[in-house]
Amino acid sequence: MARPRKLHDEYFKRAKADGYLARSAYKLIEINDRKGLIRPGDRVLDLGCAPGSWVQVAADLVGPRGAVVGIDLLGCSPLLAESVGGNVRCLVGDVFTVDPSDLLRAGPGGAAGFDVVLSDMAPNTSGHGDDLLSARLCRRVLEVLPALLRPGGHLAMKIFEGAEYPALVEQARGLFREARGFKPKASREVSRETYILGTSYRPPDDAREAAPRRPGIAPSPPTPPAGWGA
Repeated sequence: MARPRKLHDEYFKRAKADGYLARSAYKLIEINDRKGLIRPGDRVLDLGCAPGSWVQVAADLVGPRGAVVGIDLLGCSPLLAESVGGNVRCLVGDVFTVDPSDLLRAGPGGAAGFDVVLSDMAPNTSGHGDDLLSARLCRRVLEVLPALLRPGGHLAMKIFEGAEYPALVEQARGLFREARGFKPKASREVSRETYILGTSYRPPDDAREAAPRRPGIAPSPPTPPAGWGA
């Protein structure tokens, strides 16, 4: 019987050795090495943060003068508290129904907004319509940005490449000075995941108006299941 693929995964082994909760930590490390999105003292919001590996990386990058707020349907792993300082707060909630003002209040700076918004959210994959579910998550991220991200802030957002990918990149280009796709080396070669990276956010005229709650989401495509973080 073949051994599980992850036992042979270089990044999985490195994550275990380095104390990260998931191999996805190295995706954010590579993204930040390439684009310098997160800096010391920044306020960072991680949407779909479970189990918490991106929170770990972000907390290290912002240092004690910065802050990281994470939200996920499952919250963060109990092990996270052992590896981060007091500048991290994890919330249990649904990005489709959360009031953005609650996320702002969870971090320092309040209405000033976050310096960086991260999203490593992904639906549970079935092989059918995964890209549509991923695109739906991304549309929600872009919908709440005006209420959450300060002018000049940055975005890193996972998406599965598919029919809606080009349109979402173009939408991001309308909101940032620069926006483009990037696939980290830590992503598996066979994976359709890539990341939309946006730098220097340029909010629309109504940017400081809170994004609407969406408690009554239509079931087509269905709401992505629990455990968005990868």
